[in-house]
Amino acid sequence: MLLLGGLVPALAQSPMALLVTASASSSEPLELSLADLDAMEQVTFRTTTIWTDGEVTFSGVPLASVLAGLDGASVEMVALNDYKVVMPMEAVQATAPIVATRMDGAPMSVRDKGPYWVVFPYDEGPEYQTETIYSYSIWQLNRLRVIE
Repeated sequence: MLLLGGLVPALAQSPMALLVTASASSSEPLELSLADLDAMEQVTFRTTTIWTDGEVTFSGVPLASVLAGLDGASVEMVALNDYKVVMPMEAVQATAPIVATRMDGAPMSVRDKGPYWVVFPYDEGPEYQTETIYSYSIWQLNRLRVIE
C-alpha cells in the first residue's frame, strides 16, 4: 500500500507533458502534451550549443506563446530531476527562447536532453552567448511556473 501511494504523484503527470502554472492564479495547471505543443506556432533555427557537437536544428514553441496570458515577473523552469532555474520575463522575447520539442527533426528522449529543452538561437549574436543565457537553457524541462 505504501509503495502505491508513493507512485501516484509520479503517475499524475505524463512524462511527456509540460505542466504550466501561475503562482498568482487560482486556475488549474495546464498540462500540454507534445501534440498540444505541436499544434502551436512553431519556430525552427539552426545553431551551435556548448552542449552539442556542430550545428543542430531545433524546433519548438516560443516560450512567450506557452506563457501567453500569464502575468508575472519571472518564470521558474523545472527539470525532470527537480533542477530549477528562474528567468525574468524580460528575457522572454517573441521568438526566443523556444521550448524545443525536436532536435534535428526528431523528438528528444530524456537521454538526449528531452522531452523539452529551453533553447536560444545562440549563434545569432553575443547577447545569446552569455553565462546568464546558458543558465536559462534548461533541458529535461517538464514544469513551468510563472511567479510574481
